[in-house]
Amino acid sequence: MIPSAHRSCSLPRFRTLLLSSLIAVGTLANAQVTQPVPVNVVNLSASGFLEVPQDWLSMSLSTTREGADAVTVQNQLKVALDAALAVARASAQPQQLEVRTGQFSIYPRYTDKGKISGWQGSTELVLEGRDFARISTTAGKIQTLTMSNMGFSLSRDARLKLESDVQALAIERFKVKAGEVAKGFGFAGYSLREISVSSADQEGRPFQPRAMAMEAKAAMSDAVVPVEPGKSTVNVTVSGSVQLR
Repeated sequence: MIPSAHRSCSLPRFRTLLLSSLIAVGTLANAQVTQPVPVNVVNLSASGFLEVPQDWLSMSLSTTREGADAVTVQNQLKVALDAALAVARASAQPQQLEVRTGQFSIYPRYTDKGKISGWQGSTELVLEGRDFARISTTAGKIQTLTMSNMGFSLSRDARLKLESDVQALAIERFKVKAGEVAKGFGFAGYSLREISVSSADQEGRPFQPRAMAMEAKAAMSDAVVPVEPGKSTVNVTVSGSVQLR
């Protein structure tokens, strides 16, 4: 049990601490309520974009095989892919013509009664790089696969450089616009408050010459596939708010 003298001494101290806490909370709440609303703040946005020729070609070649059993189909696909790889690797060069295998799949075919009637499979080889002539010529030399898809894009290095250039352009336009707005309202200048940067890009549509490629393979050998790149556009938008001063 707490002695009566100690209780009489502790009670006033407790009341004092409680009163001090309430005053502090009230002062903080009042400060938050009475915080001045920012004035002379303007929201702006500015965009920049550049369009450049696409410098990266990706070409897919594929084939399908059918058979009574999965092992036979797998072996047939392997022979076709190995022959194509031998031709492609002879012309491979880093960044100019790079070679990689794509999908390789084997799956059963079923009858109306749900029983397996045979097997079918497909394989794919991808040629890609900056040397369009080398890629198209090599694709024309491959006899065991036919071209199934072709598309142009920007290489990683080209895209990074383009995005950097466009971002700098968008930022400069934002600064000019902010200065003009400040001057128009009679202010000497401005300071940045919040800024956000967003980017978007558009690629050309991929070309899918499946039927043409199959017919061409039947009529010609070592044919050079005609290619013509499009352009890629990168757009960067800078938006935010500025304090007029």
